[in-house]
Amino acid sequence: MAAFKIAVVVGSIRRESINKKLAQALVKLGAPNVEFQIVRIDDMPLYNQDDEGNLVPSVVRFKSEIAAADGLLFVTPEHSRSIPTALKNAIDWGARPWGKNSWTGKVAAVVGTSPGAISTALAQQHLRQILGAQGVTLMGGEVYIQFKPGLIGDDGAVADDSTKGFLQGFLNQFAILVGKLAAK
Repeated sequence: MAAFKIAVVVGSIRRESINKKLAQALVKLGAPNVEFQIVRIDDMPLYNQDDEGNLVPSVVRFKSEIAAADGLLFVTPEHSRSIPTALKNAIDWGARPWGKNSWTGKVAAVVGTSPGAISTALAQQHLRQILGAQGVTLMGGEVYIQFKPGLIGDDGAVADDSTKGFLQGFLNQFAILVGKLAAK
C-alpha cells in the first residue's frame, strides 16, 4: 500500500514549544502507511495582499509542501483564546492568491496541548472554523492534551502509556480517513 503524506503544521514558533514537542512525539509515534513532514511556518513574512504577485521563496515552499500533502495535522497552542498569529499568517498565505488556495480539498485533524485543564479547546474550535471556511474536511473528535511533566520523555516519545495509546488510536483513525479521502 502506498504511503500517504501528512504535513504537520505546528502553530507555535517558540523554540521550546510544548506543542512542537508534542508534534515531534506524534511523528515519532507514527501511523501505518503514513509519512509525516513538519512544515515550517516561522520564515514567512506577514501576509500582505500587495505581495501576492511576487511570492517570496518561503511562501512558495510552504504552499508547495501543503499542496503535496494528502492530509494535514495541526498541532497548536492557544493564544488569547484563539490561534497563534504565526498560524493565522500561514493559513492566509496558503489561501492566497485568489484561485490558488492550497487548503481546498485537504483532510485535516487538530490537536493541541497546554498545562491548563481545558488545554487548547478554544483555539481548536476557532481553527476548525477557519479551516472549514477554506474548504478543509476536518476529522471529527477532539484531542486536548494536558501537558504535564513527564508526558514526553527525554527521547522525545510519549512517555505516559495511557496518553500514548490514546494518541496512537487518534493517529491510526486519521490515517484511515486520509487513506479513504486521498483515494478519491
